[in-house]
Amino acid sequence: MRHSQLKAFHYVALHGGFSRAAEALFLTQPAISEQVRKLEQDHDVLLFHRERKRVQLTGAGERLFRLTKHYFEIEEQIGEYMSETRAAVDGSLRIIADSAHHVTDILSAFRQRYPNVRVSLRTGNSDEVIEELRAFNAEVGVAGSLTPGRDMDTLSLGDTPIVAFAAKGLLPKGTSSITLRELADLPLIFRETGSKTRQKLEEEAAKQGLYLTPAIEAEGREAVREVVASGAGVGFVSQAEFGHDERLVQIALKDTDLRMGESILHLSQRREVKVIRAFMDFARARSG
Repeated sequence: MRHSQLKAFHYVALHGGFSRAAEALFLTQPAISEQVRKLEQDHDVLLFHRERKRVQLTGAGERLFRLTKHYFEIEEQIGEYMSETRAAVDGSLRIIADSAHHVTDILSAFRQRYPNVRVSLRTGNSDEVIEELRAFNAEVGVAGSLTPGRDMDTLSLGDTPIVAFAAKGLLPKGTSSITLRELADLPLIFRETGSKTRQKLEEEAAKQGLYLTPAIEAEGREAVREVVASGAGVGFVSQAEFGHDERLVQIALKDTDLRMGESILHLSQRREVKVIRAFMDFARARSG
């Protein structure tokens, strides 16, 4: 197996096609195609489904792509190590968070400290955060109240109570707290399956012999907020993420003490990636 074959495969998978891979590697498309063909032939495996100008990874190709992501990242780390005297931190930092609220202050200060780092931020529920980190599709994750496994390094950001919230006027005037039993009779707005807030509520309700049925299920925290603000029902969020919205009122859960912790995490095997190490050290210093 040659390094050039793996690199050709990796770039085709990364860019979604042979011509784009050729452009990225400054090679001809036939040269890239031949490298991939030889890799498949030598190891009697089909890595891509080829349909006209489109290519799609096979199951074997997806597994190899996950390995080559790690392989070429290690290669990059070796290059960084060999030029460790260079003080500047640069490159890309992809963050996936269940709520951007928890890292916006850190990100702002981090960018001032490391202006050459390109940061992208997207949202997903806690399950998606873990999946994307393990697939090497993000460097850093932010997720709530989870036990991610031994393959992750974590930094706790603390915890706050889970609260209910509703549009002003939906509940009787003066309502500042509510029980889960009372909530069971109201229209509830839940996030999608995989949300830790939803999971904690459902588990606590089950302990009390209750079943909380969502009237509407919305994907993502912002979607839930907008549905609740329309007056469609009652939503749930950690107190730290409630923020300020003139349309909404916060309601305490008075018969339980559900709390949502939040952590920054990354794959343990990637702790020596320079940009990850810089971000975690920076976040640790600010949270300490």
